[in-house]
Amino acid sequence: MAFKPKSAAETKAKDLGLALARIAEGDGTPANIGVDQLRRVSPRLTPLAVGQMVRKERGIVEATLAERGLALVDYADQGPGRGMEFVIDAAG
Repeated sequence: MAFKPKSAAETKAKDLGLALARIAEGDGTPANIGVDQLRRVSPRLTPLAVGQMVRKERGIVEATLAERGLALVDYADQGPGRGMEFVIDAAG
C-alpha cells in the first residue's frame, strides 16, 4: 500500500479533533467548548480555520474524537464575531 501524504486541511482537522478531545477530557463530559478555549489550546486554530474544518473535514474531526472515546454532539456557528460552540460527550 502506498503512502498518501495528508493535506494541510486533513492535518488541521486532526489538530482540531485533538484539541477538542484534550479540552473535553480535562473539563469532563459533556463539555461546551467555545472558539476562545480552542485558541488557548492551539493558537493555530483561527476561527476561520475552525469553521472550514467543521464544514469540509467534519468526518476527520469526528473520527479523531471517536479514537478517544468521544463524540461531537452539536456544533453551532453564530457567524463572524458572534462565536462558535462545540458540545462534546462520551461516545455511547
